Amino acid sequence: MTEQAAANAFSPDALKEKYRIEREKRLRSDGNAQYLEISGVYRDFDADPYVEPGFTRDAVAEELDVVIIGGGFGGLLAGVRLAQQGVSNVRVIEKGGDFGGTWYWNRYPGAACDVESYIYLPMLEEMGYVPTEKYAKAPEIFAYCQSLARKFDLYDGALFQTLVTGADWDEATARWQVSTNRGDKLSARFLIVAGGLLHKAKLPGIPGIESFKGHSFHTSRWDYDYTGGSPTEPMVKLADKRVGIIGTGATAVQAIPKLAEAAGHLYVFQRTPSNVGVRGNRPTDPEWAKSLQPGWQQQRIENFTSIVTGTPVKEDLIKDGWTEILGGDVPLAATNTDEERRQIADFAKMEAIRARIDSTVKDRATAEALKPWYNAMCKRPCFHDEYLPAFNRPNVTLVDTDGHGVQRITETGVVVGDKEYEVDCLIYASGFEVTTGYTRRLGFEMHGKGGEAITDSWKEGAHTLHGIFTRGFPNLVMFSIIQGGQGINFLHGINELSIHVGEIVSGLLKDGARTVEPTEAAEQAWMGVIFSFLMATAKFNLECTPSYTNNEGSMGDMATARSAPYMGKTMDYIDILRAWRAEGSLEGLEITK
Repeated sequence: MTEQAAANAFSPDALKEKYRIEREKRLRSDGNAQYLEISGVYRDFDADPYVEPGFTRDAVAEELDVVIIGGGFGGLLAGVRLAQQGVSNVRVIEKGGDFGGTWYWNRYPGAACDVESYIYLPMLEEMGYVPTEKYAKAPEIFAYCQSLARKFDLYDGALFQTLVTGADWDEATARWQVSTNRGDKLSARFLIVAGGLLHKAKLPGIPGIESFKGHSFHTSRWDYDYTGGSPTEPMVKLADKRVGIIGTGATAVQAIPKLAEAAGHLYVFQRTPSNVGVRGNRPTDPEWAKSLQPGWQQQRIENFTSIVTGTPVKEDLIKDGWTEILGGDVPLAATNTDEERRQIADFAKMEAIRARIDSTVKDRATAEALKPWYNAMCKRPCFHDEYLPAFNRPNVTLVDTDGHGVQRITETGVVVGDKEYEVDCLIYASGFEVTTGYTRRLGFEMHGKGGEAITDSWKEGAHTLHGIFTRGFPNLVMFSIIQGGQGINFLHGINELSIHVGEIVSGLLKDGARTVEPTEAAEQAWMGVIFSFLMATAKFNLECTPSYTNNEGSMGDMATARSAPYMGKTMDYIDILRAWRAEGSLEGLEITK
């Protein structure tokens, strides 16, 4: 069924009711608490499979201009932009064994960028690089991170396989004192915290996980020693194995086709189906790459960001699933205030998604179970051309839990509806902590002026200027979605933020600033900006099926609201930062020398 045919064939009232029923099935009173933190008896799920065990090194004690926590794209780009500004007395502390962040950890089979790589990978023109395909795969992205770090000499100042255990502001010296599990004592004038969004894996709160006697791991800690193969080679050791994967979100959509090819039998345990559209990946045309003119990447990035936030453009340069969903005559972006037309357009697009399932998946019961019953942007849309066909394979079984999730794990398998599915290997595609507490996700506490913990300072919700500075914590710079402005192309916001922070911090260092923190008035004004967008999106989120995008359906209290991201257009947020920086006075910041 074409989208237009789908648009003419549905009852809005019937779909609203169907969406409500499916949402109610999945609502849980425990919200984020339904997931398990990976610690204690579950700590092995967090072990790094990509490094040799037993790593040791001498402790480092240094005075630095800047300590950056996190070696993903946020910390990496912060280091790059500081280097470009001539700031080199910098250390990067990273939990993993290399730069890359989410691309260091997520090496599961099929892992790839879900946004066009020509706009996702930052600084392509500066690096003289064009990705090999429209949607680059994880190994290429990881290698690009390494290339960035090498080009800007960030490896010399990197402390890998290192966890921060504390960060405390010393008022006497006006420095951050950073300690680590390696015994390091680092004293820095500025602390940049770029902990990332998708780095703290979580497990579903299913009884019996620890009792399973087979092999199990989280997708972000893929065990190729067990499965065989690599991110680019087939998993030959699974040929005689019964494999179960719990979860059908963005990671699973990419991994399942590869598992289906390799496993003796694959059981896919599903609570909520994903919205899976056409991907249409293709190799980069060499002639197109040669024709690119200076400034091409920024033009392409801003074209995409404008389209997916509902801003009209003369031409869609990207022409993919994202711009088709969020652009067009009736954009589905939340910034489209014509709610009735937007909802009808959303119904039509989702009817077309469901029609695609009917035309692809041969078994009727499986096809019905794979259909998503929610608005297009309630969960992050997925795009894949091999996911749905995988369910036509005789060695693949979809075990739909009708929204309730897996009942329990036994020593030998997975129980759903009182039926046990015996498996040799169990893979958790259960995602990451996104909306849990800030310091819980970071893994350490920060203490500011007077020894106050940031957890206590933010107990009624976050208070920041632009999501970057927070009062009571001088010289602290945050890369975070909390009161910050990000978008579908996360790297657009991160790159602009790195430029912003690089210029500000380098300027403050050169000017001999002792301390910098926002005024209470500036924080209150920014809070007003954050709140001005919340009501426009609250109704939409509350009607969505539970997921990390709406705090598992619990939008809840004032503290949660105060910690929301900037929900306006991404380009508007970027323009706010650019204008504030260009004005020159750093309005809203208290600076002492």
